[in-house]
Amino acid sequence: MITVLGAGTGAPVDADVLAGAALVVGGRRHLDAVRLPDTAERVVLGPLAPALDVVERYLEKGSRVVVLASGDPGFFGIVRVLAERFGPRRLDVRPGVSSVAAAFARAGLPWDDAVVVSAHGRELRTAVNVCRARPKVAVLTGPGAGPAELAAALLHDPPVPGGSAAGPVAGPAPDSPGPEIASAPLPGGRVLVVASALGSADERVERVTPAEAAARDWGSDVSVVLCLDETRALGGVRTVAGAPAGPAGWALDEGEFTHRDSMITKFEVRALALARLGPRLGDLVWDVGAGSGSVAVECARLGAAVTAVEKAPDGVARIRANAAAHGVDVRVVHGAAPTALSGLDDPDAVFVGGGGRELPGIVAACARRARRTVVVAMAALDRVPAAREALTDAGFTCDGVLLQSSRLAPLPGDVTRLAATNPVFLLWGVRPPASSEGVTE
Repeated sequence: MITVLGAGTGAPVDADVLAGAALVVGGRRHLDAVRLPDTAERVVLGPLAPALDVVERYLEKGSRVVVLASGDPGFFGIVRVLAERFGPRRLDVRPGVSSVAAAFARAGLPWDDAVVVSAHGRELRTAVNVCRARPKVAVLTGPGAGPAELAAALLHDPPVPGGSAAGPVAGPAPDSPGPEIASAPLPGGRVLVVASALGSADERVERVTPAEAAARDWGSDVSVVLCLDETRALGGVRTVAGAPAGPAGWALDEGEFTHRDSMITKFEVRALALARLGPRLGDLVWDVGAGSGSVAVECARLGAAVTAVEKAPDGVARIRANAAAHGVDVRVVHGAAPTALSGLDDPDAVFVGGGGRELPGIVAACARRARRTVVVAMAALDRVPAAREALTDAGFTCDGVLLQSSRLAPLPGDVTRLAATNPVFLLWGVRPPASSEGVTE
C-alpha cells in the first residue's frame, strides 16, 4: 500500500503515518521537516521515473511506502501518476489543504468561481491567456514559469510609436504606421497575489501589480499566484464550481452590438466563423479588422483571450463599448494590419474581416503566426483567390463556402416575405498537426 500524505500548508505530519514505513518519498523540504523511521529508505523526488521504480520494488516485497506531497496531492499532484502506474486501489490518499485553497483563504476570498491553471512543467501561454480572459485565476507556478515570467507575459505590449501604451484612445498620428494600445494589455486592472512558502514560518502573501511582480526575483518558494480583477473578485452565488459555464447561445443578433450603418459580421456568418475558429479557455484569438468587435466579443464569451485590431478610431471605441456591454475582456489595438500585428503574441486562431487590396498580405501575415486556424470573411468575389493562395502558401489546408441566407421579414397585411442578405465568402485554413510541433495543451 502507498500512503500519499498531503503536507506543507500548515498541518503537521502525523508521526503514526510514518511509523512502519520502509520507504519514504518526497521533496527535500518535506523530508527534512519530518522524523523518519530509522530503518526507512529516503528518496528525494527529482525525475519521477527512477523514484517510481524504487516504489515498485518495495511494493513487490509487500513493504509499506509513504509519499509526502504538497497540500492536496490529488489536485494537480502526484496522485495521478501513482494511480496510473500502480492503480487507485493501492493508494491511501490523505490530503492536506491545497495551496490554492490556502492562498484564497489568506486573501479572504471564496474560490468556487476561480479558474485554476497549472504552469508547472507546462507552456506558460495557456496560463497567460486564462489570466487575460477570466477575472479570478489561480496559477500553479514552476521553474521558468513563476510570478515574474507570468507578469512579464501579461504586460507584453506591441510597440507604441511616440509614447506609452496607457491612457485614453487618441489614435495614431496621421500616416503613422504603428499601432496604439486602446486598452490596458491586462484588461480590468488585474493585481497579482503571490503566496510563498505557505504553511511554513517563512510564509509570505504579497499583493503586487504585474509591473512590480515582473521586476522581482521571487526565488523558489512560491506556492501559487492569484491573478485577480478585484472589481469582480466576489461574483455571485455559484452552483457549479470552476470556470463559468459557456454562454447559452452564440451568433448573437446584430442588435446586441453597437455598430455603424450595418457594418457588422452578420450572425449567420458569425455562427460558422465561430465553429471554425473554435475559441476556448486558454486560447488566444485575433480579430483583425474588427469593426464593431462582434466576433471578438463572441470569442471572449466562449472563454478565449482576445485581441481586436482596428484602424478606425470610432471602431476602437465601439469595440470597447461592446466588450463592456457583454461583460468580457477584449484587448484592443488601434492600428492597421499587417503592421499592427508585429508585436502581438502568436494566436491560436485568427478571424480576418473586411480588407481591401491589402487583404492577401494581411491573411499571409496572420497565417504565418496562427497556431491552428485562420478564418477570412469577404464580400468581394475578386479577393477570394488571393486569400486562398495566401493560406495554402502558408501550409494550411483550405476550404470555404459562399453563405447566402434570407431572413423572415414582415409585409403589410400580416404576411411575411424572405429578405435576402448580402452573400459572403468564408474561407478557413487549418494548420496540419505536423506543422504544430511543440504546441501543447
